[in-house]
Amino acid sequence: MPALPQKGATVAATVARPRLHGWRHPAILAAGALSVASGFAQFGVFTALGDVATAFGEGSGGGVAAELGLSATTLGLGLGVIRLAALGGLPLSALADRRGRKSVLLGCSAIGLGLTALAALSPGYWVFIALFALGRPLLSASNAVAGVIAAEETRVADRAAAIALLTAAYGLGAGLPAALRAAVPALTGEPLGFRSLFAMSIVPLLCLPLAARFLEEPDRFTRLRAVAGGSRLGLGVVHRQLRARLGLLCLLAFAATFVTGPVNGYVFAYAENVLGVSPTVTFFIVLAAAPLGLLGLLAGRWTADVWGRRTTCVAMHVVVGVAGIAAYTGSLPLAIGGYLAGLVAGSAYAPAIGALSAEIFPTEERATAAGWLTAAGALGAVAGLTAFGIAADAFASFAPAAVLVSLPVALTAPAYLRLPETRGLELEESAPDVR
Repeated sequence: MPALPQKGATVAATVARPRLHGWRHPAILAAGALSVASGFAQFGVFTALGDVATAFGEGSGGGVAAELGLSATTLGLGLGVIRLAALGGLPLSALADRRGRKSVLLGCSAIGLGLTALAALSPGYWVFIALFALGRPLLSASNAVAGVIAAEETRVADRAAAIALLTAAYGLGAGLPAALRAAVPALTGEPLGFRSLFAMSIVPLLCLPLAARFLEEPDRFTRLRAVAGGSRLGLGVVHRQLRARLGLLCLLAFAATFVTGPVNGYVFAYAENVLGVSPTVTFFIVLAAAPLGLLGLLAGRWTADVWGRRTTCVAMHVVVGVAGIAAYTGSLPLAIGGYLAGLVAGSAYAPAIGALSAEIFPTEERATAAGWLTAAGALGAVAGLTAFGIAADAFASFAPAAVLVSLPVALTAPAYLRLPETRGLELEESAPDVR
């Protein structure tokens, strides 16, 4: 891969060593709190989809529409719109390279949470979808920028841990809607409707001023801006010498979600409807997923710092692909084992790819690169879900569909070795800012 631009003196050489923190610093914890809010607001719609369909549907006709209230086509189109709306997070993330990390993170979080809360008042299904689609890119951008803050605020020894913390925070937020929908009826005897669930987004919205007190503009960004001014690149643009590197990373991000999207999206329907698993067994699988996901994050943090970023990415990328095939091509134990193995590997992959993607781009374009990777991941998930569904229908079986989406992904893993290894390097060493 091409090296960083080398024309002129590096800005990093003229800037004093930045003030850095450990992964438990209040600024990192505040960014993690906003990641929890982002995960909660983005994934509530998937958890409460049945309630949404019942509330806005008429239940007429036959088939899925009679059972759920809305047709599968209508539901699928709505979810597709929401997923694709995440692409709008690219220019918003890139804005953080011009306006600053803290202001973009707080602004995107505030508007995104506000739109999610407003969706609780939706008079109809497509108004509901429109409000979520407007909020999705803002929340995607807030999560991407939070990751940039975690990378720039920490020392090299703490960077993978900080990114693992934010990944865990986002996962916690994504799981909160399901937990609340289970806990509230148990405690009150009344179901938690989707309107009440989305109205809860007001709580983190009101807590934003508190988070703002602890968030910091990373020294790496403020010192670069003081010396060099703002970014001179166009919105969403990276240096020409780094475009091939960014393109390769986007391809790998696309590949990763191309398999995790359908594998995680269809696995419980496959287990219950094809393998005959009871909802009780499904519940225990979900229960086991949380500690195993945390174990994967801890393992990924360790391997990223000991094996290296690239080696960890290659290994986990392969495991995710193989696990995806196993989950749909064998007996029930193999299906459960494949799903959980893919979950652990995907969790272990997150700290390594998060650190690597931050460490190979200079400060001037780090948030822009994060936005591109978020967009590529969103496209990969949509493409994977579509390809898996078409293949499963065409072959009347899940197994060929799993091979179709998983095997090519596993074969792309060696491409990580074309990227530079950044283990043990500070950002000023792995990606110096240049002019």
